[in-house]
Amino acid sequence: MSAHLIITDLNYEIKLPLFEGPFDLLLFFIERDELDIYDIPISKITEDFIGYIAHLEKLNIDVASEFILVAATLMRIKSKLLLPREKVDELGNEIDPREELVRHLLEYKKYKSVIGELTALEEKRSLKEKRGNVLKEIKKLAETTDVESELQDVDLYKLLKIYERVLVRFEEEQKKPVHTIVPYPHTIADKKKEILSKLVDTSKISFVDVIASAQNKVTVIFNFLAILELLQMQLISLTLGEGYNNFWIQKLDTKQEKKLA
Repeated sequence: MSAHLIITDLNYEIKLPLFEGPFDLLLFFIERDELDIYDIPISKITEDFIGYIAHLEKLNIDVASEFILVAATLMRIKSKLLLPREKVDELGNEIDPREELVRHLLEYKKYKSVIGELTALEEKRSLKEKRGNVLKEIKKLAETTDVESELQDVDLYKLLKIYERVLVRFEEEQKKPVHTIVPYPHTIADKKKEILSKLVDTSKISFVDVIASAQNKVTVIFNFLAILELLQMQLISLTLGEGYNNFWIQKLDTKQEKKLA
């Protein structure tokens, strides 16, 4: 229990050992000076005790009232020892003023001796997990959550309610729109080549002939987009024919066809 000195710049601070109570401090003085606890030199102990308290006051440290009470008790015992003893017990022996203090010190020392053992038991116990009442803990947990989902509280009515909610959820899932992506085996580049290949043996073809073998609307769209790109590339020309939704496609003599191939 040595004091510590900390120096910061031009200031210094003294840290003294802290005692859990006045009896802890008294036992420290007795053990330090190897004194007989049954024959305590009150004069020396009182001077050390009061000196420690005075030192705390100089450092502006609040002194607990119990320390002041013990200091007053030591001074009272010291004054009684200086006076002639008049009090005697039933056997006629003089009563030692230190007797009560010694009794308190011995009792405090007895309890202090087991503090270390109790502390070790506390640390060991803190590492263990209590078994507890499983059913009680489950019910306590169920109170903070959805009771209907806890197995220990399930009955026929709750099962039917859960079944009803499941059916409603299933029907809602079935009503949701389904998005299906279908890949088509067509590309605009392939359709452009097909149209140009048909114009090899003939000077012109109609749009109706081009889409005659179309399997669906998507195929018609691919063909129409291919015709528009060929027109933009100046590989073909369009001539309006008779009726609606029909026109003639003619091939132009250009070098762009080689690039397309």
